[in-house]
Amino acid sequence: NLCHALHCTGSKEVTTESRGGLSLLVSEGSRIPGTRPEDEAEGKPPQREKWASKIDFLLSVAGGFIGLGNVWRFPYLCYKNGGGAFLIPYFIFLFGGGLPVFFLEVVLGQYTSEGGITCWEKICPIFTGIGYASIVIVSLLNVYYIVILAWGLYYLFQSFQSVLPWAHCHQKWNTPTCVEDTLRKNKTLWISLNATNFTSPVTEFWERNVLSLSSGIEDIGIIKWDLALCLLLVWVICFFCIWKGVKSTGKVVYITATFPFIMLLVLLIRGVTLPGAAEGIKFYLYPDISRLADPQVWIDAGTQIFFSYAICLGAMTSLGSYNKYKYNCYRDCLLLGCLNSGTSFVSGFAIFSVLGFMAQEQGVNIADVAESGPGLAFIAYPKAVSMMPLPTFWAILFFIMLLLLGLDSQFVEVEGQITSLVDLHPSFLRKGYRREIFIAIVCFLSYLLGLTMVTEGGMYVFQLFDYYAASGVCLLWVAFFECIAVAWVYGADNIYDAIEDMIGYRPGPWMKWSWIVITPVLCVGCFIFSLAKYKPLTYNKVYTYPDWAIGLGWVLALSSMICIPMVMVIRIIQSDGSLIEVRGAGFLFLPNEMVLNAAQGILGGESGTLWVREKEQN
Repeated sequence: NLCHALHCTGSKEVTTESRGGLSLLVSEGSRIPGTRPEDEAEGKPPQREKWASKIDFLLSVAGGFIGLGNVWRFPYLCYKNGGGAFLIPYFIFLFGGGLPVFFLEVVLGQYTSEGGITCWEKICPIFTGIGYASIVIVSLLNVYYIVILAWGLYYLFQSFQSVLPWAHCHQKWNTPTCVEDTLRKNKTLWISLNATNFTSPVTEFWERNVLSLSSGIEDIGIIKWDLALCLLLVWVICFFCIWKGVKSTGKVVYITATFPFIMLLVLLIRGVTLPGAAEGIKFYLYPDISRLADPQVWIDAGTQIFFSYAICLGAMTSLGSYNKYKYNCYRDCLLLGCLNSGTSFVSGFAIFSVLGFMAQEQGVNIADVAESGPGLAFIAYPKAVSMMPLPTFWAILFFIMLLLLGLDSQFVEVEGQITSLVDLHPSFLRKGYRREIFIAIVCFLSYLLGLTMVTEGGMYVFQLFDYYAASGVCLLWVAFFECIAVAWVYGADNIYDAIEDMIGYRPGPWMKWSWIVITPVLCVGCFIFSLAKYKPLTYNKVYTYPDWAIGLGWVLALSSMICIPMVMVIRIIQSDGSLIEVRGAGFLFLPNEMVLNAAQGILGGESGTLWVREKEQN
């Protein structure tokens, strides 16, 4: 509450010398939250850009959090965790965690007109570590997420053939044990083949041609230059999507955020008309209430919500910072939430209808063909389209959809990363072409790190990043402290006052009580169960990672989580006075009236009276 009081006055009388130990809670010389850069006097940092229209913001956010996870992760989790019963924990985490934190991050950006790091300087500086933690997570995420797009681009190039290269054996990368999936219908032949180890052509294309998979992470091998060139091309596209800031991002999303919905609709219509589609959809949604007793179901629901809403990455705060101050973000955040979860739900019909068709064609159970993640995108679905009429057309359509879904998520996250970093030194990085040069440097360094994932052992490195660097544990940790910082330290009523000033009315109590109680409780519960149910990483349930690789994974995870307590300690050490003085005065938790009285006593004399009067006028 004190940091709110000091910030809202914008008083220049309150200096580090006069306020002693209070510097760890309030930032010196910061402008009033909500004051827009275009209203500042000349000589301040350059003006902040604004979205040309609210459609630009809506499509950018939609493109940012509607990505590959909606298509390849949610449907599989729903099927694995009890079908329709999985929707119960999903909606609990959606309304108790996902939507409140998503709205909170957009509000912080719009209210402070700052990115994911500097917004905390304006709200509560002792929790600036939240911003740094988010940047570490999104920086690591940007390195490995784009590798999926490189794989997808390679598949797209390979799809422009009359016969798909993964549809049949007898290719140069195939082994003698390669058996085409259509032979499964020949029961006599299948029984004889089943006695030996065999592989399908689509699996061999993926592991032996695309990845050239080595024996383990210890054998990293050489760089796959075809994939390295695909990765470079995707990074170049990403650079030109964001190099002019929201002016370029706001226009590119008109294509990247809308076309995937059209393609998904086409794939949905085609999928539900295939034989066996009804059986696949039944597997997708058939409820099994008994699965709700398994804590893993609730963990999957919570982590899926936080992944699919792209929260705790700083990106939503950065996008919100380009809004006009009076923009009704509450209404549109609810609409975007419905769109996000609705897309996940509908994607399940498109995916499982095709998997049902493939299971019928092969004469196997759907459980034998249902996969998640890269296994769905690069093995199960390519195998399915190879069995359809006009397989080349459907393969091209699928991989274009995959690329567009991932591309806008990628460049929106990179835009959020760049915005947060540029806002640390706006007067320097916003001049001339410095921002463009800075973006190029970030993209190039990320590309160099990503080269480790397009080697022969790159898949093992990719999985290490995916499992640890941007894990659910990291996101839950950041979300918990976001709610504590805003609802308990800054004050839930104070942030509601800010929202009312921006949109003209106060939202219902649902958001406030979620920030105060519900979201922190859900985060703590899911965090504890995630640690309790933790299992060391394996690849394909066969290869076990060595201890040093597991240790490296935990270093990646802790590199973000440690930012929050570390910045707290640094701020306390750097502040004047002692923490005991601040804690003794109760400045973290006292109501505003008591804070004002205490502050008047600390400041003393004329400056203290002036400060209180300015607070009252504000």
